[in-house]
Amino acid sequence: MSNTMHFVSISILTFFLTLLGCNSEDQSTDASNNETTSEVPSGTVNNEGDSDPTAGHGGKIIQLGNTTIGSFHVMATRDVGLIVAGKDAPIDVTVTPMPSSTISAIAVRFWIGTEDAVGSMKAKSEIENPAEPNRWHTHADVPNPIPTGSKLWVEIESNTGEKVTGSFDLKS
Repeated sequence: MSNTMHFVSISILTFFLTLLGCNSEDQSTDASNNETTSEVPSGTVNNEGDSDPTAGHGGKIIQLGNTTIGSFHVMATRDVGLIVAGKDAPIDVTVTPMPSSTISAIAVRFWIGTEDAVGSMKAKSEIENPAEPNRWHTHADVPNPIPTGSKLWVEIESNTGEKVTGSFDLKS
């Protein structure tokens, strides 16, 4: 009987210690003094007549450009603000198949950094608004430190299984 009580006591103690360790509040020290920012300007760009563009969050955006990645026309934007090391950056990418193409995007991943993604975290995006099925959104983690020459990298996985990658300058 004493072995059973001993086991139950240890189990209960382990349970409560686990709960204490899973506290949702961040108890780490403030690392804000270690943060660095890139030289990415905070402000909107000339959007060909659209003087006050908005993003999925309802704020102003910076257009990062348009390009072709594989069989897709791609347009990228990010929310206005500095790119801060160790934080995240809200990114939206519109991925449109080329006309007459039967290929579609089934997954879109973003990362900020270098092409090889060393020191970066790839973030799988999702379609935030079903009314805009070509607009993919995520908050991309910004590496700390931010590598020199960092860009926004976009990897598109198609319904054929092919993965294609392209990039955008973080500045507009």
